[in-house]
Amino acid sequence: MAKKIVIIGGVAAGPKSACRVKRLLPDAEVTIIDQDSLISYGGCGIPYYVSGDVSDEKELRNTSFHMTRDESFFQNAKGVNVRSNTRALAIDRKAKTVEVEDVRSGAKDTVPYDQLVLATGSRPNILPIPGVDLDGVFTISDLHKAIAIKERVARGEVGKTVVIGGGAIGIEMAEAFTDLWGLETTILEFMPQLLPRLVDRPFAKMLETHLVEKGVAVYTSESATAIEGDNGKVVRVVTPKRTLEADLVVMAVGVRARSELAREAGLAVSQMGNIMVNDRLQTSDPNIYAAGDCIEVKNLITGKGGIAPLGSLANREGRVVGDNLAGIPTTYKGWVGSFVMKAFERSIAATGISLETALAEGFDAAAVTTAQSDRAHFFPTQTVIPLRLVFDKSSRRVLGAQGFGPANDAVLARIDAAAGIIAKGGTIDDISQLEMAYAPPFATALDALNAAGNVADNLASGRLRYISIEDFLAWMDNFAGHPDWVALDIRHPKETAPFVEKFGDRWLSVPYIDIRDRYRELPKDKTMLIICDAGTRSYEIQVFLDSVGFANSLVLGGGFNIMRRLGVSWWPEA
Repeated sequence: MAKKIVIIGGVAAGPKSACRVKRLLPDAEVTIIDQDSLISYGGCGIPYYVSGDVSDEKELRNTSFHMTRDESFFQNAKGVNVRSNTRALAIDRKAKTVEVEDVRSGAKDTVPYDQLVLATGSRPNILPIPGVDLDGVFTISDLHKAIAIKERVARGEVGKTVVIGGGAIGIEMAEAFTDLWGLETTILEFMPQLLPRLVDRPFAKMLETHLVEKGVAVYTSESATAIEGDNGKVVRVVTPKRTLEADLVVMAVGVRARSELAREAGLAVSQMGNIMVNDRLQTSDPNIYAAGDCIEVKNLITGKGGIAPLGSLANREGRVVGDNLAGIPTTYKGWVGSFVMKAFERSIAATGISLETALAEGFDAAAVTTAQSDRAHFFPTQTVIPLRLVFDKSSRRVLGAQGFGPANDAVLARIDAAAGIIAKGGTIDDISQLEMAYAPPFATALDALNAAGNVADNLASGRLRYISIEDFLAWMDNFAGHPDWVALDIRHPKETAPFVEKFGDRWLSVPYIDIRDRYRELPKDKTMLIICDAGTRSYEIQVFLDSVGFANSLVLGGGFNIMRRLGVSWWPEA
């Protein structure tokens, strides 16, 4: 008798599990149950559908060969039964059945299984504030919501939008509203920075500066306390500091697992509500597997579990489930937390954990920031890509990497390479020695990622003394706090002149090429903050000054290539 496999959830992990197991066990009877009418769509593409980059919602449901992934497609092309518009109500583990209900007619029946897969996904968090149920307040929870948002915008009903939440989805939606539709858009983020816990503040600030340049208002450390309406429709968002007019509000404040079915069936669920699984993605019942946003996934760096709501992970997990359903022992080790996103003309990406998180987790952590070219400096299209490596100083283990740059694959390539090393527990030395493909149109002979590894090696080995970007900015905002500090700017005099004029004797200008002749002019009773564009020349000068008895310097990592991207208020006018 054919094995009966039932899968609850039809967006990402569920269909992947179904198709994988049918390829391995063609005779298996596989059924997908989903309460929605739309299944197997690219949820991560929703902001790009709203923006118009994806012109038709069907594209999010189509295969690469332009067939729509609907019930007919799964039945005829994959041999998988799909029961859409069908809600799973309860699991009877003893009888090995699932009670279901047709959401249109209310008719109920039971579906038997030999093995069951829970791919129930996640649901968006809703803030506990007044007005969340007003017409015009949306979450990005499914394709229906995206279609409704785009229809309102296209009909000209929306002029001002407020996005509550400065994570990746919130930022992508803000770009969608601003870039194509020209809407007046504001992002509210409760935490002190955008992308909290994903990147460190300097990288979040570079992103924020670019968003503001493109017309998006950004307010961090600010929360919505109420959403107000008129005749049942949203008209404004209230915070402790301001009132923002709004014709449409998107609430993007995270998600939580849909684990009610599992909990009610007596399966193990974490305190945070994620379904517990082993490394073969089996739940506490060996006949029931789970995958996707609903499960507890181990972070390979911290060893802790949590939710990992990414379509890329859901698809990999779905394959692992399919293998195990077919009797092929396959394990899923966990994740390191890699992401990349586009924001107008920039991209930002990260893998692993941030410095803030690493310190909170008890690592002996430090970070270095570089700002090297993405390709040969003589190639016409070269540009600077700031990178950051987070590492443990004692073990030299790499804990995280972050990048910011143009909206192409330059940052992505470096973060992907770092992710592979981090997942294997690699070290600074592995980054430094990593073999990267090279040709001038694509990279530098010593790749930007290798250079970041070299800087991390210098710091971890005690050869480099540096000042963090945060501490440098604090000094620039308040000279009185460190009267014994001065800037030593080794760039060309034409570049340094506006700073010398503005900051006077706190800003020393000695060109890189002249330091060896003029070092005796430098003060020994001050801490010199050495500045160049990227930090490379600054380190070289620090080594030289140390050799001649001037061991009173700190290097600004990333130099002014970073500073000019932060939108600082003290930057001299051109």
